[in-house]
Amino acid sequence: MGNRTPLYEIYSEYGGKTIDFGGWDLPVQFTSIKEEHAAVREKAGLFDVSHMGELKVTGPDTVSFLQKMLTNDLDKAKSGQCQYTAMCYEDGGTVDDLVLYKFSEQEVLLVVNAANIEKDFDWLQSHVGKEDVTIANVSEGYAQLALQGPEAEKIAQKLTASDLSRISFFRFQNDVEIDGWNVLVSRTGYTGEDGFEIYCTPEAAVPLWKKIIEGGAEPIGLGARDTLRFEAKLALYGQELSKDITPIEAGIGFAVKPDKSVPFIGQKTLKQQKENGPERRMIGLEMIDKGIPRTGYPVLDGDKEIGFITTGTQSPTLGKNVGLAIVDSKYKEIGTEVSVQVRKRTLKAEVVKTPFYARNKS
Repeated sequence: MGNRTPLYEIYSEYGGKTIDFGGWDLPVQFTSIKEEHAAVREKAGLFDVSHMGELKVTGPDTVSFLQKMLTNDLDKAKSGQCQYTAMCYEDGGTVDDLVLYKFSEQEVLLVVNAANIEKDFDWLQSHVGKEDVTIANVSEGYAQLALQGPEAEKIAQKLTASDLSRISFFRFQNDVEIDGWNVLVSRTGYTGEDGFEIYCTPEAAVPLWKKIIEGGAEPIGLGARDTLRFEAKLALYGQELSKDITPIEAGIGFAVKPDKSVPFIGQKTLKQQKENGPERRMIGLEMIDKGIPRTGYPVLDGDKEIGFITTGTQSPTLGKNVGLAIVDSKYKEIGTEVSVQVRKRTLKAEVVKTPFYARNKS
């Protein structure tokens, strides 16, 4: 039996089929991946993301300590703001990618990938030098629901007196009351759509889930979470990012600020890659021949291996077979023809623009 979130008991009420995901028993789908994907793109879907980890950093030196550990510039984040960032090894490889919530100069919450909770905690803890900071793994105290899609705000607004339209993108508000429960609400997500992530106590998870579903959201599993984030070119740790793939190679260079006021771990490599361009980079591929490029499949130029697929699928929105791949930078130009080794067949593909999907924000 894997780890279970507070919502595990009610998945079956909604038809959820569970799988093992990094040691957690989570729903892969409720109806079908295609239907759930469309629901989030067109209306609104609700995800159980309570498996994500939360690490709290507090103390007078919180910001200077995290500046040393993280690639983005915390001085640019105000209180009440979220920031996407990465944590790297000395060689620039990625420990994790995460979102930080800045409550104040002395209190920051890091939301980390479920499979990396202990690794991240140990990494941070092992780098505390003279700084006056405390790092606590507070994951047990949180459940997390993600309400995503064009109707997300309308559905959530019915359940609260707080004006949710005032929470702009990558901002959060603590102490929002939703259906009588005190929660943190941020305008963030992992789907490429508008929406919110709601951090609540484990006791609040089931009642809030039921209320939001009654309000018109569809329950969504991990399968559609993956196709949604993939179309929007949002990195998944273990695929687009890893100890062997730097944030610059993965295409999240916007979260790396090599010239910030405090030197950080991995800075030297990342600065060089940012200035000179990395030797490998993330590209989008669309299959010309019939076949689906899956994670790990080699990308070739003739007989020469030039990289590998990090994620690939048939895009539910586009109906095309597409993939993200890390390849030799020489092949980054749009329109370049390469091939993908799909089992025993070598199939043609071409480099296309990413993200594969971007919502119309008008």
